[in-house]
Amino acid sequence: MKVVFDAVDEDTRALLQRELAGHELVFLERPVTPESLTAVSDAEVLSVFVSSPLPKEVLHVLPKLRCIAARSTGYDHIDLAAARAQNITVTNVPVYGARTIAEYTFALMLALSRKAYAACDRLRRDGTTDVKDYEGFDLAGKTLGIVGTGHIGKNVARIAQGFAMRIIAFDPHPDETFAKETGCTFLPLPALVAESDIVTVHVPYLPATHHLIDAALLAQFKTGSFLINTARGAIVDTPALVRALQDGHLAGAGLDVLEGERALLDETSLLADDHHDINEFRILVADHALVDMPNVIVTPHIAFNTKEAKHEILMTTCGNIQAFASGKPAHVVS
Repeated sequence: MKVVFDAVDEDTRALLQRELAGHELVFLERPVTPESLTAVSDAEVLSVFVSSPLPKEVLHVLPKLRCIAARSTGYDHIDLAAARAQNITVTNVPVYGARTIAEYTFALMLALSRKAYAACDRLRRDGTTDVKDYEGFDLAGKTLGIVGTGHIGKNVARIAQGFAMRIIAFDPHPDETFAKETGCTFLPLPALVAESDIVTVHVPYLPATHHLIDAALLAQFKTGSFLINTARGAIVDTPALVRALQDGHLAGAGLDVLEGERALLDETSLLADDHHDINEFRILVADHALVDMPNVIVTPHIAFNTKEAKHEILMTTCGNIQAFASGKPAHVVS
């Protein structure tokens, strides 16, 4: 089969060539667009990361495409309706980096609770600092609210045990065995945010979770609490989050994901689009506000980015492609 990959580094190419020996592999040098795909219009499999959106306009230039192998758990960057219309199977990596992302969640928590980044930045910039400006707080004894207790959320809870935190959680399908294991208490979402010193988000992005954390819910957060999001940006209503931080209701936020983060990386694309939605500009302005806030840490969607997690992603993706080639697709989402 002819398998096309979006941009990957040399080490990744070597692994893919080894694991997918026998297939014709093509590695794109440019971003995935209708124009960049014209030279590979006979591709049967296309494998992309979340940074490569696949709207119907892209899929339409690949008439022979039969499988999209997403190198991610989330697949909101793929137009599933268009894929179904073209009889394209979509696969994903259902589990990877569960420990990796949980550890990064605590990296953000600690950076906020101890003001580590702010102190480092000031020392580097000004060559001086004042200890009294950087008083933090212990995680021990604080209440951590975990929104979503899948593989990542469960690992967050296990790490929180080591920090001697009180753990509460929200999940549509509470796992009582897990609750007994960790001492976690499941609560309705409004009750969870009202009691939590720190709320951390670990649900997938679906229509049902779009703006799950909206203005109404943010108003119910405990005054002076913190929000951590390493899941998907659009789970949080971004302008509402900015207002909650500006008025002091929230003390801070640690965000590895932003709503509209693709537009933030390529702002000129919005200006070039005559059919833009004014809401996209509102979100972009809100993103910039978050980046500029001293009590907010924003990182560029890197919670997954360890050698171990990336290897797991690639091996599962190769397995998905081999399974599809054998007529027994695995990890199918559409």
